[in-house]
Amino acid sequence: MPQTHQSVDADNRGFEITYKSSDDSTLEIVKYGEYLYDNIIVFAPGTKDFGGRLDAEILAQFVDAGGNVLIAGSNVIGDAIREFSGECGIEFADDKSAVIDHLNFDSNDNGQHTLIVASTDNLINSELIVGKTKQTGAPFLFRGIGMSADQENPLLLDVLTASSTAYTANPDEQTLAEYPSTVGKRTLLVSVLQARNNARVGFVGSLEFFSNDFFEASIQTGNSKKQSRSGNQELALALTDWLFKQRGVLRSRNIHYYLLKDKSSPRYYTVKDDIMFSVQFDEFVHGKWVPFNGTDVQLEFVRIDPFVRVTMKNNGGKLESQFRIPDVYGIFKFVVDYNRIGYTHLYSATQVSVHPLWHTEYERFIASAYPYYISTFSMMAGVFLLSFLVLYHRDDIPKKKAE
Repeated sequence: MPQTHQSVDADNRGFEITYKSSDDSTLEIVKYGEYLYDNIIVFAPGTKDFGGRLDAEILAQFVDAGGNVLIAGSNVIGDAIREFSGECGIEFADDKSAVIDHLNFDSNDNGQHTLIVASTDNLINSELIVGKTKQTGAPFLFRGIGMSADQENPLLLDVLTASSTAYTANPDEQTLAEYPSTVGKRTLLVSVLQARNNARVGFVGSLEFFSNDFFEASIQTGNSKKQSRSGNQELALALTDWLFKQRGVLRSRNIHYYLLKDKSSPRYYTVKDDIMFSVQFDEFVHGKWVPFNGTDVQLEFVRIDPFVRVTMKNNGGKLESQFRIPDVYGIFKFVVDYNRIGYTHLYSATQVSVHPLWHTEYERFIASAYPYYISTFSMMAGVFLLSFLVLYHRDDIPKKKAE
C-alpha cells in the first residue's frame, strides 16, 4: 500500500497499520495457520504478481476466514487483482480504459473528460455504508476505471455509480472501435460485497479517489462558476468504517423463553401454550457495543415451514414477543433471521419440543360435536320408546262368538 495515498487517519481510529510494498519478498498475511491481519488494503492496482506468499487465492481464503479487504483500481489492473475481483463477482474494464463523461466533468479536466463528478443521487441509500454524505449533497471526484458486477450475485451492492451519460472506454482513441465496456449507470465506481460469513470486500475504481488532492479539492463542473467541496473524504471515512466492521455489526445474546402463566421454562412445551420469547440485540459502533434500536426484527416458530411469524417489540435493545403455540406437535425452532442492507447477517435458531395434550387435558365436551351428542341421545330415547311400546302395548282383539 503506497504511503502517498491515505484513505483515513487510521491511527486515531484504533487500527495498527503495517505498510508493505506489493513486491516485498517478505509479504505474507498468514503464518503457522493464523492470519496476521484483520483487514487488508491493496493500493497497488497495477501489480501483476505480489511478492512473498500472497496471491488471489490466498486473498480469497482470507475473505473465507472472515477478513475484510479494500481494493483500489486505476487505468491498469494487474492479473492478481483481476483474478481476485472475478472471484467476488466484479469485473474491471480493459487496461488503459477510463470512465468518461462529457457532461459531468470537473473544470480542471485535461480535455479528455475523465475527471468526472459523481452526484449523491447515484449513491446507495444506506447510512450505515455511506454515512451522512448523501444528506450533505457534496459531489465526488473520480478518475479511474469502470467496473461491472455480476447481476446474479445477491451479495454485491452498488455503492456509487456513474451518471447515465458516462461510459468506459480508452480516452486516447478518437473513435470507439467497439461497444464500451460499461455504459450509463451500469458503470460502477464503488462497489462492496458482504459474504455469507459477514466478511466485507470493497472495490473502488480510482486510486486517486483516496488522495489528499481529491479530499481537499473544490469541484466546479463545466461552465458553472459555483464551487463545492469534494465529498470524497466523508465517503472514504464512512466506507472504511463499514468495510472494517466499525459499523453495522450485530450480535445476539441472552435468549430466553418461558410460559406466560407461571414464567417457567419446562423441558418441553404443549400445544396451545402461551409463551414469551426474548433476545438481546447489540450493535457495534466505533469500538463499543450499544443497544440495537431496530424495530423490524421478526421471530419465526418453525417446523420445516414457519407456523408463526411475529414482529418483535424493542425495549432498549431487548426484543420480545409473545404468541400461542399452534395445535401441532413436533420439533420446532425459534428462528431469528435478520438480514438487512448494511448490517451483518444475524441468524439464531433455538430448538424446542412441543407435545400433544395428555388424555386428561382434552375438553370433556366439544362444542362442535353437540349435533352428534344430540343424535346419539335422541336415538337412545327412540330405542327406549320403541322397546316400551313393543313390550307393554297389547292390541285388544274381540273374540268371535261360536256359532
